[in-house]
Amino acid sequence: MAGKAAYRKRRQNRMGMLLVTTVVVMMLIVVMVEGIELTKKRETYMAREEVLMQAIEAEQARTEEIKEYEKYTQTKKYVEEIAKNKLGLVYEGEIIFKDVN
Repeated sequence: MAGKAAYRKRRQNRMGMLLVTTVVVMMLIVVMVEGIELTKKRETYMAREEVLMQAIEAEQARTEEIKEYEKYTQTKKYVEEIAKNKLGLVYEGEIIFKDVN
């Protein structure tokens, strides 16, 4: 009878080891799948970050252009240009030639 009990105990140990091994393998698979998904997300976010950085640089360049234009609009040259083109004003004594065609 002692032999039967030892056999049963070994069999239970093997079954327990098999279950533990199965659980560990399943957890390993889940971790690997999640790792792959996270890697894909990271690549997507890095690409998106690159696009956003380019957009930021473009907006900064546009901001600089607007600042330069703002400075230009405060000059006498700009005022003269608008007065001539939009309002049709001329300096006193200035002669304007118009094309008849």
